[in-house]
Amino acid sequence: MPISQAMILAAGKGTRLQPITNEIPKPLVKVGGQPLIVWHIKALKAAGITDITINTAWLSDKLMQAIGDGDDYGVNIHWSVEEEPLETAGGIFYALQTNKLKDEPFILVNGDIWTTYDFAQLVDYEMSADQLAHLLMIDNPSHNGQGDFAIQNGLASEQAIADAEKYTFSGISVMSPKLVAEQVVGQAAPLAPLLKKAMPKFQITAELIQDNWIDVGTPERLQQINDYIADKGAEAHQGRPN
Repeated sequence: MPISQAMILAAGKGTRLQPITNEIPKPLVKVGGQPLIVWHIKALKAAGITDITINTAWLSDKLMQAIGDGDDYGVNIHWSVEEEPLETAGGIFYALQTNKLKDEPFILVNGDIWTTYDFAQLVDYEMSADQLAHLLMIDNPSHNGQGDFAIQNGLASEQAIADAEKYTFSGISVMSPKLVAEQVVGQAAPLAPLLKKAMPKFQITAELIQDNWIDVGTPERLQQINDYIADKGAEAHQGRPN
């Protein structure tokens, strides 16, 4: 079955983007003339994904009011509101337990990245019975020069073996709900330890992508991507403004 749902992680406070995010939730920060999260919503819709779960915590009322139920974008948005930020794994588990996210594989996207990657490439991705996640990796940006994980024969590993290189996790993946099955409702939990635990069991696969990508995590990088779009345009992005 094709993947039919996605989750956008948007609950962070955006402390690195302060003071911009003191009054504006990070997903609503403007990139190239439209809110950052809208780029993802439109790109997912272009890929055929119309069921989108978004978790939110910081200034959630402002975010939900601005984006709504997804009707303006031709999608169905399911809001997973966290009283306190539950981090990545905790947020995914909470969305599953409250039926905002269906118990089947989904595309997971960090809300604070901008990339020209075409999500349509993941719609037909098939996970094996024991597989828990498929990670998209990028060449290391200057702010993460040591990388996160290595890729060896299509498998992700925490430690590089021999001359294998380590790459940076792009924040885009296909996830199985089974990865977070042992979490506790309402308890904050990061995703990285779960991925690292599953890697020696050969349950995490990975691939390297070469698409334009930036972590819009600081005012400097926000300015960088806005300058890039102003100079180069965004025709290659499926979520570009109409």
